[in-house]
Amino acid sequence: MKQFIGKVVSTPSAKTAIIKVDTLWEHPLYQKRVKRSKKYAALDEIGVKKDQIVKIREIRPISKTKKWKIVEVIKK
Repeated sequence: MKQFIGKVVSTPSAKTAIIKVDTLWEHPLYQKRVKRSKKYAALDEIGVKKDQIVKIREIRPISKTKKWKIVEVIKK
């Protein structure tokens, strides 16, 4: 099961949160590390707020875009 740590960017509805996950990727030719980010829609049963650091885990599809669940709040 995939798990990521990211930052809460927004909470558009009651049970949904948008999480931004940053990853470091090394370019194969130039050997330079590049930061890439991706946003995930996650099921929010905890009730997180913007700018919190959370851990998300992959689950079965809840809706068209929600395939992740917030497991715990790491930093408030």
